[in-house]
Amino acid sequence: MDFEAIEDQDGVRCSWNVLPNTRIEATRSVVPVSALYTPLKERPDQPPIRYEPVMCKVPCRAVLNPYCQIDVRGKLWICPFCLQRNQFPPHYKDISAQNLPPELLPRFTTIEYELPRRSPVPPVFMFVVDTCLEEDELKALKDSLILSLSLLPPHALVGLITYGTMVHLHELGHQECQKAYVFRGAKDYNVKQIQEMLGIGSSVRNQAGAPPGAPANAPQQAFGAERFVQSVEQCEFTLTSILEQLQRDPWPVANGRRPLRSTGAAMAVAVGMMESAFPNAGGRIMLFCGGPATQGPGMVVGPELKEPMRSHHDIEKESDRHYRKAIKFYEALARRTAAAGHAVDVFSGCLDQVGLAEMKSMVSLTGGNMVLTDSFVTAIFKQSFQRVLEKDEGGDLQMGFNASLEVQTTKELKVCGLIGPGISAGKKTAMVSDTEIGIGGTTAWKLAAINSRTTVGVYFEVANQQSQALQPGSRGLVQFCTTYQHARGEYRMRVTTIARSWAEGASPEIPASFDQEAAAVLMARIAVFKAENEEVGDVLRWLDRMLIRLCQKFGDYRRDDPASFRLGPNFSIYPQFMYHLRRSQFLQVFNSSPDETAFYRHCLFREDTTNSLTMIQPSLMSYGFEGAPAPVLLDSVSMKPDVILMLDTFFHILIWHGNTIAEWRKAGYHEQPEYENLKLLLEAPVVDAQSLLVERMPVPRYIVCDQHGSQARFLVSKLNPSTSYSNANQQYNDSEPVLTDDVNISTFLSALSGLAVKNAS
Repeated sequence: MDFEAIEDQDGVRCSWNVLPNTRIEATRSVVPVSALYTPLKERPDQPPIRYEPVMCKVPCRAVLNPYCQIDVRGKLWICPFCLQRNQFPPHYKDISAQNLPPELLPRFTTIEYELPRRSPVPPVFMFVVDTCLEEDELKALKDSLILSLSLLPPHALVGLITYGTMVHLHELGHQECQKAYVFRGAKDYNVKQIQEMLGIGSSVRNQAGAPPGAPANAPQQAFGAERFVQSVEQCEFTLTSILEQLQRDPWPVANGRRPLRSTGAAMAVAVGMMESAFPNAGGRIMLFCGGPATQGPGMVVGPELKEPMRSHHDIEKESDRHYRKAIKFYEALARRTAAAGHAVDVFSGCLDQVGLAEMKSMVSLTGGNMVLTDSFVTAIFKQSFQRVLEKDEGGDLQMGFNASLEVQTTKELKVCGLIGPGISAGKKTAMVSDTEIGIGGTTAWKLAAINSRTTVGVYFEVANQQSQALQPGSRGLVQFCTTYQHARGEYRMRVTTIARSWAEGASPEIPASFDQEAAAVLMARIAVFKAENEEVGDVLRWLDRMLIRLCQKFGDYRRDDPASFRLGPNFSIYPQFMYHLRRSQFLQVFNSSPDETAFYRHCLFREDTTNSLTMIQPSLMSYGFEGAPAPVLLDSVSMKPDVILMLDTFFHILIWHGNTIAEWRKAGYHEQPEYENLKLLLEAPVVDAQSLLVERMPVPRYIVCDQHGSQARFLVSKLNPSTSYSNANQQYNDSEPVLTDDVNISTFLSALSGLAVKNAS
């Protein structure tokens, strides 16, 4: 079964592609029935269809699809989800077996409709800019923001909030004299206060007390916010001059103290203004943060430098007095933002932590981007920011706004939940399972912002009891409906309907249909979701139990004989993925700050199967004189003095030179004509690395190092330590030993086979 071809057609990867036909058999299969779905998977061969979809009657509302039974004479179709009979609309009168609309053709299991309704407001971008920065940092950030105005569509609306000790909301309607509303950074402003102070929102828009200055013919949809948010073509000159004249926060900073930074108050003003002026319209709040919040709501650390930033240990012991309050504050903002259909992007430019661990809910619940960099001067920040505003071939921004996802299933399946960027839309139907995985208790979710890479994991439960065995040849159906606002303003609906056959629990079809790559990513999402609220040790034990049970169920072995243990080709790499997941930065937080852990986990929850697998088990390429570049084992035996290695962890791209190659390079041999082959060898990994850097978002950190160099640790930490200090002298004399107490993969697999062949796990 070609899982990648199915993904290219429908953007779906299922853990099982033939389903166990009863609940008990599905439970015994260990890995839940689940799917990784990329709603806006790029499909240039199938442009959108310009008419409304045909839907089933209320309350079902499933969309007409190739799996529906149709009666061309009676002009009827039967919904496969609720089995209701529906009449075709009048404009389908010419339908016949030879003349079918696209949505009934077998190759259109995924179809996109361009709906007639449009958003009354163009996309809104609100920049929230930290001014407590060093001069060179602030200059680099201002340059990037001014450049971004040329990347935004001319009709897009844009606004600016700057903050330090105070929060400034800038008016863009006055070219002659720059004006700004100033808010106290130490105060938490609610929506009502913001509406009354600014004279915005539907309740105060046309009252006598509304402030003058708003044009009389301004569009009703902006609810009085025209002074603060204007189209790029109208305010580009004003906004550019405000940014160019922007100064560092003037508030003095005493020795031994941090700058007073009001990140929480600035976000409260931004969210309050956006939800008042542009409810349910596409918009993004872009936060550029150069340090931790040190006062007001959402405060992460005190202003005294003697108070350190919280660590994982402090969070675990609950000894940090700000953490819980900040989490609660930002989560409340995130829920309000998501309810209004807006996204929050956080760009961090600081060597220290800025509080991403506290602010992560603002990004993860709204589908925004999170970019973690050391400085706003770096290419990582500049390129990542530009990539967010990338355009497609038609010149439109590559993003969807105000999106929602709804899942329909046949009666034999129930929806357990979703793990990914989104928030529950609270739609409780008969299809909701009592078992919750991730964001459960609903069959619909708000995703707010979405792009062609956004991938969600949806988990199901087989509802069929033992006594209600299904007929042979019957199939379970799942329909994903994604409605979103396109960058041009029109609304679109992407509908994907998939069918998977049922089989008896003992059938060989079930293990033959197992997609171990998708299953590893789906199980990783569950494990990391659990790790947010549970002890990491408990999560690792849960992962181990699940792996042992899977091997007991699908392994081929003689009881109590570990040497006889074998896994079929569809399961053979799965234990290896679990080994690397257990060692990964998603679950092992040692040597990562809380901000870094939040960033890594956020990326895992939104990327597709290929990228997620690269994060779990990085890829390693070897370049040598003996042959063409080739992938090699992620193992310490691959570190040889006469090769160059390229490691791709998704977050880092590292080029490692063996000792011999490094010495030749330092001696300058590659610059001599007779050593052209050495020059080509040194250039080959650089060219391959550049091709990866061009397409990745966020842009990975690019590292070039030599064997035994300090930065070689990024490679060594990811390798399977088959040559550690305890066994380096016994074997692999040519390879470099890894100084670690971690077990290597062969020891791990031996222990696994020993436990799997026992009577009980």
